[in-house]
Amino acid sequence: MEEGGGGGGEEYLFKIVVIGDSAVGKSNLLSRFARDEFDHNSKATIGVEFQTQVVELDGKEVKAQVWDTAGQERFRAVTSAYYRGAVGALVVYDISRKTTFESVKRWLDELNTHCDTAVARMLVGNKCDLENIREVSVDEGKSLAEEEGLFFIETSALDSTNVNKAFEIVIREIYEKVSRKILNADSYKAELSVNRVSVDLSKQKSALSCCSR
Repeated sequence: MEEGGGGGGEEYLFKIVVIGDSAVGKSNLLSRFARDEFDHNSKATIGVEFQTQVVELDGKEVKAQVWDTAGQERFRAVTSAYYRGAVGALVVYDISRKTTFESVKRWLDELNTHCDTAVARMLVGNKCDLENIREVSVDEGKSLAEEEGLFFIETSALDSTNVNKAFEIVIREIYEKVSRKILNADSYKAELSVNRVSVDLSKQKSALSCCSR
């Protein structure tokens, strides 16, 4: 990514896609991160939508444009445009529905087909508030993440557990890859008026970030 001119005021635009089967909670993860909201009556997303959030990294403003689309098969025709330009991805499953976990490799295959292999990728086990009906163990999630070279975390969009952390880890990984010129993306300059959050770059970065309970 080429930095804009003007010294320390560079701003970046990172496109992040959220993928996974229908009803795993993608839209609520996005709304919790972008607006700190949760919709108990959330319906299947029709088509594609995106929301933005601005974070500050190393004194620079980063605009995360997070895209959400329905996981139902009939919407797969939108995937080429959906993935185009993405530099980060959250692959989401529902810990209470094993079938959604079993679909993860198919989603990863699709991601690899449409995106650069340097895309920052995280496996997200959502709905960890449903511990009493869990069908996918934390160890299963960790194991798959290690096998596929992904970050891993468990989240709950309902009670906010690890939602911001999941996005922040991916955004930080993208930023570091861009800084090392592993990823290329267009520089972004604009008046940014959406919410800002601060990301602590001093946190120790690991190859695996697992669920904190």
